[in-house]
Amino acid sequence: MKNDVQNRKKWFKNLKKILKVFIKKPEHLYLGDKIDQPSLILSNHVGASGPLNIELYLDTPLRLWGTYEMNSGLKSVYKYLSYTYFHKKKHWNLFWSKLFCLIAAPLLNLFYKGLRLIPSYPDGRLRSTLNLGVETLQNGESVVIFPEDSSNGYFTTLTKFYSGFLLFADVCHKKGVDVPIYVTYFRKKEKTLVIDKPVLYSDLLKQNKSRDEIASEFLQRCNQLGSMPLHELTQQTA
Repeated sequence: MKNDVQNRKKWFKNLKKILKVFIKKPEHLYLGDKIDQPSLILSNHVGASGPLNIELYLDTPLRLWGTYEMNSGLKSVYKYLSYTYFHKKKHWNLFWSKLFCLIAAPLLNLFYKGLRLIPSYPDGRLRSTLNLGVETLQNGESVVIFPEDSSNGYFTTLTKFYSGFLLFADVCHKKGVDVPIYVTYFRKKEKTLVIDKPVLYSDLLKQNKSRDEIASEFLQRCNQLGSMPLHELTQQTA
């Protein structure tokens, strides 16, 4: 097994070694080039499974982009996990969700500190998120974004992609970074991460489509990666 290529502190890398004992490495099915340069990686969430498997096993330097509540201290983590994540998205009973998070929140607060999460904001602070994302690419790390609308939970067939990732790609482009965009889909049942061929942002600009139209096309492609039989996807490999 290759060494962990992520830029993480030693204690967090040791924690990841423990997690790998319990979480089996998924197969990686590349339909095109492997990720060998700083890129924008889009993925489905599948609850915690998508981010966790990407962090543990995707063999390229990267940082995950996620909600700021998970990066704002223990109180914020507890509130987000107990009400938004477990109750609203995972549909747990609120009482049991709050009780469980008395234990889970301190552990996950520690985990997210080690993760070096890029916090995203719904307000004017988003500019700091965009700038940090550009710095991440310039430092040789990819940025992983989970653009699906998960407000009502996580679904096998995704219903919507928010177009904010294209705003980020546009900021990168204006700063001289033509970022390759990889669409991926983590197929939990088959324990397979499907990675599509990359698309340069400059090629998307040539299409003269709106961000919402492009986001919708990425959504459709992501769902294809999740629904097509694996043997058919294998035929698409370069």
